[in-house]
Amino acid sequence: MLDQDLIRQRLRQRARELVPVLRERAAEAARAGRLPEETIRDFHDAGFFRILQPARWEGYELEPKDFFEVQMTLAEGCMSSAWVLGVVAIHNWQLALFDDRAAQDVWGKDSSVLISSSYMPVGKVTRVEGGFRLSGRWGFSSGSKHCEWAFLGAMVPPSEPGGAPDYRTFLVPRSDYQILDNWNVMGLEATGSHDVLVEDAFVPEYRTHRSIDGFMQNSPGNAVNTAPLFRLPFGQIFVRAVSSSAIGALQGAVDAFIEHNRARVGVNDGRKMGQDPGAQQALADAMLCVDECRTLLLRNFELMVQRARDEQPLSIPERVKMRYDSAVVGDKCARAIGALMFNSGASTIFREHPINRAFRDIHTGRAHVANSPAKYAWNLGGVSMGMDSTDFFL
Repeated sequence: MLDQDLIRQRLRQRARELVPVLRERAAEAARAGRLPEETIRDFHDAGFFRILQPARWEGYELEPKDFFEVQMTLAEGCMSSAWVLGVVAIHNWQLALFDDRAAQDVWGKDSSVLISSSYMPVGKVTRVEGGFRLSGRWGFSSGSKHCEWAFLGAMVPPSEPGGAPDYRTFLVPRSDYQILDNWNVMGLEATGSHDVLVEDAFVPEYRTHRSIDGFMQNSPGNAVNTAPLFRLPFGQIFVRAVSSSAIGALQGAVDAFIEHNRARVGVNDGRKMGQDPGAQQALADAMLCVDECRTLLLRNFELMVQRARDEQPLSIPERVKMRYDSAVVGDKCARAIGALMFNSGASTIFREHPINRAFRDIHTGRAHVANSPAKYAWNLGGVSMGMDSTDFFL
């Protein structure tokens, strides 16, 4: 039996040790448009991909807070690296929700095999005997060149006239899709979030996961993966994978801001930056932002896990509030990093400056559809006043 406390300690220590390493690799990774193989190997060796992976497939089956603590720490050195880890490692958790035959297909020979994704529901689906034919082009598949399988989203047409479409995640092997190298962006360059193209691939029924099963916390994989970890709502786990790296990136920018400005004297006016009210305010606000976002994340997952242990599902209002807590992270961090950059002097306009990199990465992450807070704020406000939820990715 693995000592989970010892594993947690080792994971956090290794993540902290990798921060300066990732920071050193960040510029070259951005130029290459993908993470170095050394970084992926470091993540494998450290066990980061196994944090939420089922124990029956050599995973650690730890709690979400353990995973996101690691992700936020790594983002202090390189948000692209943390983003890829966040998205790809979460798939090791989602695969546990599929029929177990899917996990056997992916991990039967090697439990370290990785999965990328694009959940946008753009796939064209036709029902056939034993499963489906799938075609389409999906965007933003982060870390795709490091992965041998992909999760792809599509709406399955209703089997009965007048029925509702059924959103599913389709699991597709690398042999059935092309990666279209089109990632040319202002930030998160090293995530390599390329397009994925599928042309009439067969996907067996067992290699699909219904969104409604994830929402109801009753997925086929729960027959064999019985830990409370795998009874958490899918929507609450994935959205944190694309918001939480901004918290760590902002913390890294706070550290860089202090180091850069503590003793700096303005060339034009001879004033000490440490005494500048604008710089002081920007720093204080950024520090508070990190603390607030991190505290809410950990508090929400503590409640989620406890409810799963007690077999007491979260209420819809609770899920709606947690969904907004995640969506607003990018917005808060973008405002905070903007103030840090604009109060750091002209040197931060250079692309290699750590605050400039954090500015571009955080704003790019903010553009993810899950990090656009307005509709989640409206939903929270409406539900709080007695209206039905308009969001079911909860």
